[in-house]
Parts: sequence; C-alpha cells; structure tokens
Amino acid sequence: MCWKNEYASKICTAEEAVRFVQSGERVAFGQMHGVSQVLVDALCARKDELMDVTVFSSLNANHEWYLDEGYAPNINYLNAFLFPRAREAYKAGRIEYFQTNFHEFPKWLKNIWKPTVAMPMLTPPDEDGYCSFSLNGDFIVAACEAARDVVAHINPCAPRTFGAKIHVSELRCAVVADEPLYEVPVGRAGETEMQIAKHIAARIPDGACLQLGIGGIPDTVLSMLTDKKDLGIHTEMFADGLVDLFEKGIITGKCKQIDAGKIVTTFVMGGKRVHDFVHDNPSVLVLPVDYTNDPYVIAQNDNVVSINACLEVDLFGQVNADSIGGLFYSGIGGQVDFVRGANLSKNGQSFITLPSTALGGTVSTIVPHLKHPVTTSRHDVRSIVTEYGIADLFGKTMRQRAQALIDIAHPDFREELTRAAYEAHLFY
Repeated sequence: MCWKNEYASKICTAEEAVRFVQSGERVAFGQMHGVSQVLVDALCARKDELMDVTVFSSLNANHEWYLDEGYAPNINYLNAFLFPRAREAYKAGRIEYFQTNFHEFPKWLKNIWKPTVAMPMLTPPDEDGYCSFSLNGDFIVAACEAARDVVAHINPCAPRTFGAKIHVSELRCAVVADEPLYEVPVGRAGETEMQIAKHIAARIPDGACLQLGIGGIPDTVLSMLTDKKDLGIHTEMFADGLVDLFEKGIITGKCKQIDAGKIVTTFVMGGKRVHDFVHDNPSVLVLPVDYTNDPYVIAQNDNVVSINACLEVDLFGQVNADSIGGLFYSGIGGQVDFVRGANLSKNGQSFITLPSTALGGTVSTIVPHLKHPVTTSRHDVRSIVTEYGIADLFGKTMRQRAQALIDIAHPDFREELTRAAYEAHLFY
C-alpha cells in the first residue's frame, strides 16, 4: 500500500484516538512542545470510564487536567520534573514523582515502565512518509519504540526538524489538528546573574563545545560570547540566545569531533524566533536524549563546557538542584549527565552556578551541610560559581574545598560558614 493511502486510512478524531487506551494501561507523552493538548483533553474526557490509567511526562507548561483533584485513581500522573502545576499536585499527594539521569529515561521506558500507548506530537509526513518529532526528541522516541500503539497528534504548526523521525506505517492512528506552539519568554538577568556570567564567559575558549541548562545565567553567558570563534553546541536544550551567535558566525561547530558543523539538542524551548530558526534547518539536529545526554557521547567532543544551575551547595561540594524546604521542587534534568560528560572531555569544564544568597539576601545558598537530597555528588563537582567568583574544587583537599567555597559566599555569611567548617573538622 502506498504510504499516502495508509496514512489517510489512519486519520481519525481525538476522541477515536484515545479509545486505544484501556483501564490499567500506561500512556507516555513527551515534554514541553511534545505534549499534545488535543490528546490530553480527549483522554481526560474519558476519566469516568477508565480506571488506573497512568500518564508519564516530564517538564511541561500546558493544561494537564489530570493534575487536578478528582482524576485519580482513574487517571494517575507520573512526573519526572515538577513544573509549577505538578509541584502543587505533588505537595497535595496527588501524583507520583520519578527521578533518574535524563539519558537513562529511554532505558527505563523500554525495560521497566514499558508504556502501552505513546502519544507523540509530530509534523505532517514528508515526501517519503516520515514525520519529524519537531522540537522534542527527548524520551518520546523510545516510548514510541516500546509502546504497543503509537497514537500521534500531527500538528501542522510544528516546525520540521532534522534528526528524530518516525514513518507513518508505525502509527496506529493520527489526529491532524493545528495547535499553536506556546512561547517561552527570555528571562532578564539582574546584576548578580551578570556577574556570574562574566566569571564563566572569561573561562570559555575559542572552539569550545557548549551545553547550557535552563535559566537566565546560561542565556546571559551567551550574550557575552560575541568575541569568541568557532563555538560548537552539544546540549540538552536549545534556546533563543543561540540564534544570535549562530547568525553572527560565532557558532560554527567546525571544531567538534562528532557531529561537526551541527547544533545537537534533545529539545527546543523558546519563542517564535527559535521555532522559525530550527524549521527545516539542516544545521540543527533534534535527537533522542540517550544520545545527546550520554556522558560518553558528550565526552567525544573536546573542550566541552557545561553550565548548569543549582539551589544550594555545602562545604563538602555537594549540590542540591531540585529540593526546597524538604520537598522536591523541580528535577535533576541532565545536570549530572553533562557534568560527567564535561569532566571526561579533553580540556572539559563543568560549572554549577547559583547566587550567593536567597530570600532577599537573608539566607546563604552555601551551607555547612546539605539537608536535602544530593543532585550532583562532591566527587563529580568541578567548579561552583557565584557572583563573588569561581571555586575550583577538583584536586583540592577537603579544607581547601571548604575555604574556596567560603571565599565565594556572601560576605555576610563567611564568618558563620568558617565556624561551621571548624565544627565539621574541615578546619583545624
């Protein structure tokens, strides 16, 4: 059968598509732009006729109705990144929370969780019958490979990207519906973020291969790299700030050892400008997360520079990036993946950033000892950056590490931290 005829036979309404989900089954969506509101709405409309269906996703920003009261135990939610609405549902005990290193999500999906139905957001098929995964390769590709049924939302509004794709013959059914992409605004950097970014930008050499996490500091670093040459990108997330550097000829990728000349990412998060930039752009590859975030893949490029944020760090160098007040607040994402990848890279550097204080300057973010779960271990952490400088921890004694961290703490808390270091027998 010609793929066009096969594709036409699979087109249905959203209400018909979600009929492939039965009670007790597991449904995988992608994240961010990879979550279909059309299919979410149709699935949630079946709440009263389903029992014990579990939906899995991660970082999102749409209206996931199954987060609201009254859906469990009919429709349950398993989440891997606590965005604001999911955070509130988690605090109320309505959802389950899951963590592992981001590059291992596909392994977990295929070997442990084993989704019954995958619901990807795709572009219309190309001339050979292949649909692009658009702005999200992440873990949804693996979910489609593992699932019994792939129930797709074909979105004509979605940019077509190079990289991850699926043939229409692999779809059980397809819902064709326009769904405008929401835009993620670029954050504005304050003086503290500017100072942190300056410290890092000064350490980035020509020809470096960059990974940038979520937040205002990575975007601010990008704005300070206009004097660099031949930067490469192998990252988890592609955002607006990279477009400027590409258009100015600063990002060329020609010094990369793998995927030379290509911008490699697993998801795109930004506004219309970045959506337009990646559309049909062969310079950008949107690939599954078990490739982009695998430390051994990352390390094949030289001069990898990873930049990620955290919430607090203790005098031993342990990092908390996802917990506040004893509760999980967000997720670990690919922080550990890229810290380890950068550490393995020839001449690689990994920076973890944070302002020196929180809550209006009343609390130090450098603390004597973490009371929260550790995101990145002291053995992996290389450099911690605040507005007061960079604490390089690799190869230092425990006393030297503690002193380096105290030196970049806010001056108002250094004496208190020094006393704590004596009490912990880090100082004698």
